Amino acid sequence: MDQTDNEAPPPTLGVGMVGYAFMGAAHSQGWRTASRVFDLPLRPVLAAVCGRDATAVRAAARKHGWAATETDWRDLIARDDVQLVDICTPGDSHAEIAIAALEAGKHVLCEKPLGNSVAEADAMTEAAERARGRGQLVMAGFNYRRVPAVAYGRRMIAEGRLGALRHVRVTYLQDWLVDPEFPLTWRLKREYAGSGALGDLGSHAVDLAQYLAGEYLTGVSALTETFVRERPLLAGVSSGLSAAGGAERGPVTVDDAALFTGRLEGGALASFEATRMASGRKNALRVELNGERGSLAFDLERLNELSFHDHTEPAVTSGFRRILVTEPEHPYLEAWWPPGHALGYEHTFVHQARDLVEAIAAGRDPEPSFADGLQVQRVLAAVEESAQKNSVYTPVQL
Repeated sequence: MDQTDNEAPPPTLGVGMVGYAFMGAAHSQGWRTASRVFDLPLRPVLAAVCGRDATAVRAAARKHGWAATETDWRDLIARDDVQLVDICTPGDSHAEIAIAALEAGKHVLCEKPLGNSVAEADAMTEAAERARGRGQLVMAGFNYRRVPAVAYGRRMIAEGRLGALRHVRVTYLQDWLVDPEFPLTWRLKREYAGSGALGDLGSHAVDLAQYLAGEYLTGVSALTETFVRERPLLAGVSSGLSAAGGAERGPVTVDDAALFTGRLEGGALASFEATRMASGRKNALRVELNGERGSLAFDLERLNELSFHDHTEPAVTSGFRRILVTEPEHPYLEAWWPPGHALGYEHTFVHQARDLVEAIAAGRDPEPSFADGLQVQRVLAAVEESAQKNSVYTPVQL
């Protein structure tokens, strides 16, 4: 960020992060980069990072640029140089950390899904509402909203380019659990993860569908399945989505795949598929929306593009066309590279940091809120209830 000799630097915002692995690395990149790309009203400072393994957390701090380390998240929250707590831990600790941070007067960013149950997410949302009156702000970490193509797609739909929606289809497919010998990491244990592909991938799919449509799901009919019910116990520590197993085995207590249909508030029909056992699919998130005036599709594996069909054009020339979302007029891109120079996954976390910092400086509620995260949690709960009842249509609490 350029400054003349007469310009005072912006005030700082001390960030403390709990968790330092896959999501911690991604969030670190966002905090480290945001003020170097965008002219922010507050400058994020990587004050401290927390993890239970002192040696590992010190290594993460050196690698990602954090000034200090803690091994107890309570000590991190108590630090005077931390004004915002960023939660990148497994879901079983989200509620406790977030509520304590808000009660300590900190702003909070929490990774998705918001909690491991509706009750936890509800308690977090109530704490956020109380803290709002004291000036603390919160954001739920659905980073795919920050893909420029997704944000521009939302703008197109809000402007009425598709007209009334008829169908929404979302698939989120990965393959890192296809091997039955992949070990039993925390993501495969209900007590830590809450659910499996449903919470991990389905939460993104639900949030993305509702964000783009501008409507909530009102009910669902679902199937879930666990294909591999026992796996080797973890030997050592996991890294990202990689791990090694030992000789002993333990039970998998979450779903491997979830498939469900639903209805949006405006009457559109929706379908969702989330699995971590689709061989050959690495991070294949795709959404398509069909409306009375046109259709719009986004594919995360081509994340700088939208596919758009304008059904009001003459049939002899109509068809899907590719929109390359790299122009400075597109969301977030005024600060990046010349047109045609693409961005990637990591930039969603830079944009997330930018949006949160700007909201805090302006005193306005960030999006998505904890209330948004709670609503996604209610959809996930309805999916599990429907699956347990042999796909009975289950209303979503609004």
